[in-house]
Amino acid sequence: MTTTASHHLSPAFPGRAPWGTANKLRAWQQAAMDKYIQEQPRDFLAVATPGAGKTTFALTLASWLLHHHVVQQVTVVAPTEHLKKQWAAAAARIGIRLDPEYSAGPLSKEYHGVAVTYAGVGVRPMLHRNRSEQRKTLVILDEIHHAGDSKSWGEACLEAFEPATRRLALTGTPFRSDTNPIPFVTYEEGNDGIRRSSADYTYGYGNALADGVVRPVIFLSYSGNMRWRTKAGDEVAARLGEPMTKDAVSQAWRTALDPRGDWMPNVLRAADQRLTEVRKAVPDAGALVIASDQESARAYAKLIREITGHGATLVLSDDAGASKRIDEFSESDDRWMVAVRMVSEGVDVPRLAVGVYATTISTPLFFAQAVGRFVRSRRRGETASVFLPTVPMLLGFANEMEVERDHVLDRPKKAGEEDPYAESEKELDEANKQQDEDTGEQDMLPFEALESDAVFDRVMYNGAEFGMQAHPGSQEEQDYLGIPGLLEPDQVRLLLQKRQARQIAHSRQKPAEEADLLELPAERRPVVSHKELMELRKQLNTLVSAYVHQSGKPHGVIHTELRRVCGGPPSAEATAGQIRERIKKVQEWATRMR
Repeated sequence: MTTTASHHLSPAFPGRAPWGTANKLRAWQQAAMDKYIQEQPRDFLAVATPGAGKTTFALTLASWLLHHHVVQQVTVVAPTEHLKKQWAAAAARIGIRLDPEYSAGPLSKEYHGVAVTYAGVGVRPMLHRNRSEQRKTLVILDEIHHAGDSKSWGEACLEAFEPATRRLALTGTPFRSDTNPIPFVTYEEGNDGIRRSSADYTYGYGNALADGVVRPVIFLSYSGNMRWRTKAGDEVAARLGEPMTKDAVSQAWRTALDPRGDWMPNVLRAADQRLTEVRKAVPDAGALVIASDQESARAYAKLIREITGHGATLVLSDDAGASKRIDEFSESDDRWMVAVRMVSEGVDVPRLAVGVYATTISTPLFFAQAVGRFVRSRRRGETASVFLPTVPMLLGFANEMEVERDHVLDRPKKAGEEDPYAESEKELDEANKQQDEDTGEQDMLPFEALESDAVFDRVMYNGAEFGMQAHPGSQEEQDYLGIPGLLEPDQVRLLLQKRQARQIAHSRQKPAEEADLLELPAERRPVVSHKELMELRKQLNTLVSAYVHQSGKPHGVIHTELRRVCGGPPSAEATAGQIRERIKKVQEWATRMR
């Protein structure tokens, strides 16, 4: 290589012009660059929300380091074949030529470096170590949490890039839920004695939303009645969103996602209507279904054809053909794509605006990556809409979009504590498999979905919940599906508040006997787990016992009075929302007596 990348850059590109005289970077990218250039660290970890522009930041920095002869070559390590090619294409646009097909031997002089996968480094770590030793190398580790996918990958990255001159680690999502240290990441011990990952620069979803860099996400959640048969042959019926055991939640969730039931067709129909509304303002907007396995993906694609009259692009695994299909979909104005599992992380299609979360993977990492496919902002006012089942864990993740998490190395286990972030490493490993081959495991599971229906349940936006339950196809559901596709974030909240007020007013005009759904606004129908409901009942009983001593009234009298004032059935049958209202009321009484 006889030239540096800077010779091929336009004068507008920051690496070419005298520093500070030409700047097209976003504010966060500029701030991260300024910090890097001031400190000149060997290792730098940038955590930026999906869609914020990590690639632009990294390539601008690569250009600067090449231009100033700090490094002589660049190696990009990406999670998938598709992302590897995307990096090479993005680098080429600014004059940095990366070879995405590199496998061994000397690199052609026309290239400034290579783009490889973590799996590729895992196979030949010494090849990359030799390259890093021979020339001053910048290594960009994209979505660095993947270096912890297996012990061998982490060890291979350490071996391959330990001699590198500079290492830039990037991630856009909460770190892994296991406690394997991630290579080249600094861990600092807090006051509680627990070591957590320490980022050099963080740009979270909340900040990106305030800056207009990412789209606001509207989550539309659907409940419904599920019926399934267990291994013992027992038939079980339950409603999504009702408190139930962990196993029952899992089986109800899988019943909802069964393409043979009514839940998926109704949700896909609603998502397609939402897409039609969004396309009035954003004509090329697209939609993506994230499926659990190939069989379901094919069935969902068939349902989409039946519902819309048009086929869906089907992406089943991370192969060359899949990459081409993603690119073709990205450049078209086709409506729907269906992808299996972790291919979603390799899907960089900025026009995706509507999503259906049709997988049972329940890690915060996967959820954030999946939602990250829809948040990339192209112009002011674009919104993202994600449809999901009313499952306590998913609703928790949706309401915590702005929470920034670090990777925790030392997780103390409390007795009997269920930690959703430590729970699902096996799921994540399954999701990260390179090939999405059908394993046959589904047939062996002790479970059979029998039937399902769908009910519009609520809308979640920016940590708040709106809406009363409504039947698919009803005017009430249409009110939420018909929200304009171009809105400022504060307009979204205002509009949702107005839609809910209209729904409540309409409900009050109807005779009570006509109500076949729970006609309460979402904030009064909290979705909680079986365990959380037990805790709420325990809290109510503790407060009532304390009030017995304060007021001199018997337990039964206080419980009856709470039911009379707040409404609802006895405590054993009351919903979480009703119990919370009673907790609030008894606390109010106790305060008055002081």
